[in-house]
Amino acid sequence: MKKLVFILVFFWTIQSVGAQELTWQTDINKAIELSAKSKKPLMLFFTGSDWCGWCIKLQKEVFMKPEFVEWANKVILVELDFPRKMQLEEKLKQQNQQLQQIFQVQGYPTIWFVNPQKNGTQINLEQLGKTGYVAGGPEKFLEVANQFLPK
Repeated sequence: MKKLVFILVFFWTIQSVGAQELTWQTDINKAIELSAKSKKPLMLFFTGSDWCGWCIKLQKEVFMKPEFVEWANKVILVELDFPRKMQLEEKLKQQNQQLQQIFQVQGYPTIWFVNPQKNGTQINLEQLGKTGYVAGGPEKFLEVANQFLPK
């Protein structure tokens, strides 16, 4: 019995550590810089983190799973949050609202895959594709997401 408990605790710890390896950017300018250096597209996650049931479900069923954590090395993760219970800094709130308007986000979760392209001093966000909640866990979500990534 002790061995079983030890094994369960061990695997739970590994899964928890794996989920903590994700780094979500909240500053779009920093994310664009990272994208330019790494040549990776951005994954923009529009969420209502503290009230949106589908957003929370997506986090638990996909983003916290080891398969997603491993896959996430292909993109720069950007969380664009629209919470109701907590207040964002005004600058962050304005940035998120501006991006929400640009991408015409009307529901949550919405996930856009974009490729930042510099044109002189202007930055264009080339749209690669969008999705929302995808039922079926990380495998199904990644199947959809991979369709939008450059080959």
